Amino acid sequence: MSGLITYVSESYQELKNHVTWPSYADAQRLMVIVAVFSVVLSLAVYGIDQLFSGAIESYFNWVK
Repeated sequence: MSGLITYVSESYQELKNHVTWPSYADAQRLMVIVAVFSVVLSLAVYGIDQLFSGAIESYFNWVK
């Protein structure tokens, strides 16, 4: 148990004293970039899914 407490204490000190945190403006800018990329990627995956769904449906209708 002592090892766990030491680990948590050292981790906290590392985060508090040795990590360079981004400014609030940088964090907002990066959040917008991540949000836009996520939306674009999800739309691309949706489009590919619809394309393959249509192709598979057409194939099975053709096989009937």
